[in-house]
Amino acid sequence: MIVCVAVVGHQNNPLYIQSFTEADDALKLHHIVHCSLDVVDERVNNPKKSGPTLNETFLGLLYPTENYKVYGYLTNTKVKFILVTTDLDVRDADFFRRFHAAYVDAVSNPFHVPDKKITSRTFAERVSNIVKSFGLSSAG
Repeated sequence: MIVCVAVVGHQNNPLYIQSFTEADDALKLHHIVHCSLDVVDERVNNPKKSGPTLNETFLGLLYPTENYKVYGYLTNTKVKFILVTTDLDVRDADFFRRFHAAYVDAVSNPFHVPDKKITSRTFAERVSNIVKSFGLSSAG
């Protein structure tokens, strides 16, 4: 089940964080997303390790915790997408491609201010629909 998705700007500023759990875990999930940024930076700055190459945007599993698995995706503009799941193994970037398309549509809005939080209800609805289309969450 997907429990959280996040968009983090190129200066590690949170642009959008959405939790999909019934419990009040927002602060805990925000902390997990923040901690994952160090792993993203390490993978991008040290490509010689067995991680993905510089041309790949899907970073794969960033790290597992006791309860969650954290996956990452890096756009060409250094915007990071973070996905926190409980038991889902993400093996390809299909979710992230769809999420990226929704993000591009949201920031292409002429009323959106670059590097500011994404407040579009349309974007939030698209993200919820993407999560639901993977059959991973009934909340939203």
